[in-house]
Amino acid sequence: MTRRLRVALIAGGRSSEHEISLASARSVLEALDPGRYEVTTVAIERSGRWTLGEGAQALERESVVPTQSPVESLPVLADSAPARALGEVDVALPILHGPFGEDGTVQGLLELAGIPYVGAGVAASALCMDKDLFKAVLRDRGIPVARNVTLRLGDEIENPFGFPVFVKPARLGSSVGISKAHDEAELVAAVALARRHDEKVLVEELLTGTEVECGVLGNLRPAPVASVVGEIVPHAEWYDYAAKYDVGGSDIVIPARIPDEVAARVQALAVDAFVATDCEGMARVDFFVREDGEVVVNELNTIPGFTPTSVYASLFAASGIPYAELLDRLIQLALERHERRSSLEY
Repeated sequence: MTRRLRVALIAGGRSSEHEISLASARSVLEALDPGRYEVTTVAIERSGRWTLGEGAQALERESVVPTQSPVESLPVLADSAPARALGEVDVALPILHGPFGEDGTVQGLLELAGIPYVGAGVAASALCMDKDLFKAVLRDRGIPVARNVTLRLGDEIENPFGFPVFVKPARLGSSVGISKAHDEAELVAAVALARRHDEKVLVEELLTGTEVECGVLGNLRPAPVASVVGEIVPHAEWYDYAAKYDVGGSDIVIPARIPDEVAARVQALAVDAFVATDCEGMARVDFFVREDGEVVVNELNTIPGFTPTSVYASLFAASGIPYAELLDRLIQLALERHERRSSLEY
């Protein structure tokens, strides 16, 4: 009898996307075949403390809020229960969104521990979380992105694009801290809001057109594959947090209502962006298709939302890879990368 793979499902986290992470992780846990996988849950509280659990109950909201009872801290600090659990698994599956999870921090911990893990590595995770650096790399590779100016600590507000413009924290996700500014007063308020979340802020030109998304799956070799393209239809002025996560906030149309040649361009650029940023495993790449047919990359998510109805899973289901099989493939990709890199000399 083949031994079950021991999987550490890591969820929650310190970012504002904590609840979204837990919802994704509960779906993942339900979909992993218990005949093939032995799953340990590692829930990270908003406070940053790590707790061990078994089953879906360990990922319920009430189980990961701060309590007065003893809990384990960051697992590398002591021979704690989470440290022992992580040391005994075959592969880790981080379903964490935003800072302190999607940005290379947890990936670095897993690298130090020598544990295979699903998704992008340390450098790719950090790069793709930082919209300023991400755009710089894509521009260098000739991949079209929206124009922006970057405001650092002490910089005066600058806007060469006219109005409206978008203002974004450089290193945050799920549209948190993002505003659409229609005049100078709104711009000042938008920069102040963004600076509450990050010391680096982007003022970005407005892109009009159709918002589309494409999933990517794979490692370096064989070449990663792109999903079919989906179209996002927000029920608001723009695709903000409520449009992304509130029931009825938006629709996804699969396949996107764009010409075939434009869809092929989106898929090619999705793979190009994935490779240019050294991603492996998975990513969801977001685009605008302008009225003239030009395709512009908006951002790349290295750990997209992961419920069965999330965009990434829906795109691959429409591409012939159902949810449970998608998880199987991602775990195998993590093991393959770890095995490949284990032959390197340091």
